[in-house]
Amino acid sequence: MIRTVLYRPDQGIIERGSAELVDAWEQDKDCVIWVNLNDNNVEDETRLLTDRFGLNPLAIQDAQRIRHPPKVEDFGNFSFLLFKGLHGDATGLQFQTIQLALFVGERFLITRHSGSSQSINMLNDEVNKPDSPITKGADVLALRLLRIMVDRYLKMILALEPRLEEIEDEMISRPRDELLAELINYKTNLKKYMRVLAYHVQLLSVLRRHRLPHFGKNREHLINDVYEQEERVSSLASLYYDTASDLIDGYISVASHRLNNIMKILTIITAIFVPLSFLAGIYGMNFQNMPELQSRSGYFILLGFMASIVLILLYVFRKKKWL
Repeated sequence: MIRTVLYRPDQGIIERGSAELVDAWEQDKDCVIWVNLNDNNVEDETRLLTDRFGLNPLAIQDAQRIRHPPKVEDFGNFSFLLFKGLHGDATGLQFQTIQLALFVGERFLITRHSGSSQSINMLNDEVNKPDSPITKGADVLALRLLRIMVDRYLKMILALEPRLEEIEDEMISRPRDELLAELINYKTNLKKYMRVLAYHVQLLSVLRRHRLPHFGKNREHLINDVYEQEERVSSLASLYYDTASDLIDGYISVASHRLNNIMKILTIITAIFVPLSFLAGIYGMNFQNMPELQSRSGYFILLGFMASIVLILLYVFRKKKWL
């Protein structure tokens, strides 16, 4: 599907349509156009991008690949940016990424995404607002898209913080194996998150230090804004990854402490019953010449002695703070 937005600065008009607006853009050298591509025939798409916009086939191939590391590259007549956007159905840390390619020229922005993109939809809604980013140029429109993409990452990562706090409380009050499985899942997803964000921070740092020719000099504040927000998301992801790791270690420590307490109780019970079992074993032997068997109070003396042993052991354990 091809969706286009054409801005006519001389008339202050924003038009929406499909591929037919490309003709109007070519005829009017003052117009700015945004072309969004999704789920198109690869050959037709390549023909449009090469014939009408003069894009380099290598950049087009990178954009059309299912998987490709994020990159930023200058091709002379346009700048090529390839990022990992969040899939439109992504919720929480159970996320999928899509290829989000941006071709930024002097009068055009071409975006291509390999799946549903809420960031594209949100930018499409903003184009209709009075302070539309397309009226400020294709580079501003591209930077606004990157900011929206980063904000989606930030929103998803911030949603994890309350859950980690809940898990920390539940570990003390109601520890269970499901919490450990949830933390391990978070840690795994956060590692993937950090890998994607590390790419983005690196690329935005390059864009910040080495300004691409199709981004105006007065765009440095917008570039810094996107970079700082991306760095914040990356820092939070790293923080929550460490927090999840600490909680996993804490859960294992709590489980080990509980096991130690159980083993201590069992050891105390065993220590108490060993002498009692010894005495019971001795007096359970059927010998005729056992003196205590003839005593009328022997049974009660033995019970009292066994009770004394129990009380003495309990006192000793209590004194040593084992109980």
